[in-house]
Amino acid sequence: MDKHSVFKSWWLPILFALPQIALILLFFYWPAVAVMQWAFTLEPPFGGAAEFVGWANFQDVFADPFYWNSVVVSLIFSLCGTVFTIVVGLVLALAVERQLPGSGLFRFLYILPYAIAGPAAGMAFRFILSPERGLMASVNAIFPDFWNPAKYGSHALVLVIIIFAWKWAGYTFIFLLAGLQSVPRALTEAAAMDGAGPIRRAVDIQIPMLAPTLFFLLVIMMTEGFVGADTFGIVHNTTGGGPNHGTEVMVFRIVDEAFKGLNYSGASAQSIVLIGLIMVFTFIQFRFIEKRVHYK
Repeated sequence: MDKHSVFKSWWLPILFALPQIALILLFFYWPAVAVMQWAFTLEPPFGGAAEFVGWANFQDVFADPFYWNSVVVSLIFSLCGTVFTIVVGLVLALAVERQLPGSGLFRFLYILPYAIAGPAAGMAFRFILSPERGLMASVNAIFPDFWNPAKYGSHALVLVIIIFAWKWAGYTFIFLLAGLQSVPRALTEAAAMDGAGPIRRAVDIQIPMLAPTLFFLLVIMMTEGFVGADTFGIVHNTTGGGPNHGTEVMVFRIVDEAFKGLNYSGASAQSIVLIGLIMVFTFIQFRFIEKRVHYK
């Protein structure tokens, strides 16, 4: 017989849900409404009455060449960071899933970077890959200026992508390893008996059966690359958006515009555009990529 709780008073379940509802209203809906209001008004930086300006904030944003540069940088960062992170996590998961001696230790080590905060990882890699005293100093001694994130924007963008992938590879590793463990062992054993090697079994059997997990990680990592707290933290502590706006992703530009430039209205307009861009990419992923995903 099924047992379930029945509330005798109508107000009791509402009372239990009230703290969660209050948190949602306070930290989600109220900021969202405020951003929508600021995007269409001119907010004085030091307080005062706001003036309704309609679409003027969006016109200023779209007329700014540095804003379009941040859009391009965000697209490159998010796409490259997502692909690199998933590929690294997949390779690590395939290696650990073979259950070789010591795989339990490596499973712990691979997950460990995910527990490190993004700003801390950025600060560490800033010294590890420093062109003057880091690992790349010996390479620069042979090939001068081969690696200099402080001088070249492309090098700095590669640096933050590497940090992002190192930080989040453990996250993708967890899901991909769980997905590999759900693949029927009989399939891989039969393929091994037919002479298929580990790479062949991975390409023909394991990776195709990971399609739902890979699609989930694609959506999550693309969103994290655009608006994640680690994205801002890594860029802020590593490059500060430079050199020459080479790593100025959209989320970093929004925060910099709001809290340094005190342009709350422009930052709000950029936030709405960023949300719209994420919605477009998510729609494309579910509309075209999910068709190739088989859940059975």
